[in-house]
Amino acid sequence: MMTVTARISECAIDSLWESAEEASTSNKTMTRRRWIAERWDEATAAITGTQAEHLVRVLRGQVGMEADVVAGGRVFHSEVVAAAPNEVRFNLLTEIEADPALPVTLVLSVFKFDRMEWAIEKAVELGVAAIAPVIARRSEKHLAQSAEKRAERWRRIAHEAAQQSRRSDAPVIHAPVALAELVRTKSHATRLVLAEQERTTTLRAAMMEAINVAGNEMPLIELAIGPEGGWAPEEEALFDANGWMAVSLGPRILRAETAAIAALSVVASLLE
Repeated sequence: MMTVTARISECAIDSLWESAEEASTSNKTMTRRRWIAERWDEATAAITGTQAEHLVRVLRGQVGMEADVVAGGRVFHSEVVAAAPNEVRFNLLTEIEADPALPVTLVLSVFKFDRMEWAIEKAVELGVAAIAPVIARRSEKHLAQSAEKRAERWRRIAHEAAQQSRRSDAPVIHAPVALAELVRTKSHATRLVLAEQERTTTLRAAMMEAINVAGNEMPLIELAIGPEGGWAPEEEALFDANGWMAVSLGPRILRAETAAIAALSVVASLLE
């Protein structure tokens, strides 16, 4: 049976929540959240579907509230002019300076989906421009077979992570392909592959060289992370034959998701 003290405490908590919500509404601001528009023109933008429903029903969005809205890769301070669970429309008021995505494509071998989803979310927060899932020799068979159907979920995770981290864009999540197909595709990027057997060239050293070669420009980077169990010998030979540089993060053996985030942190620290 609930005590009188407990009831009083619950009432006090409810009162605090109500006061906080009233203060938030009176301020008419939601600038801590950034929304990525599905439709826009020079003066207006709109979000639909789950984004609109979340804004209206969960965050209690209403006409007059302010928010940051990403439209066409640009960020605008905006005001809600129409709010319904199926669509929220904004007037775009003033453009806000936004940091561009890192010119990095993360080539991510398919591994256990829960860990891979975590890696995708964190990679987006770190600023990657694109993520390219690939099927490697040691990718588990049932995961490889399910990867194509999973891609849409990965895109949703990336979209939400871009909003939460206040990015000015949502990264591209490519459809999963066989590793050989991606490795053989021609590219102007500096192509780096984390390899357990590499002991001489560090990722940092390879990045410094790429930055020096690029001069005043930002170098394009493709960075490949292997599956659990690492690359098969024939895959390492394939990378080498197609101009990818093997690099190391050091002597420690890392999980795939740990390696991805550690490597991106090194890259981001040198590019930003």
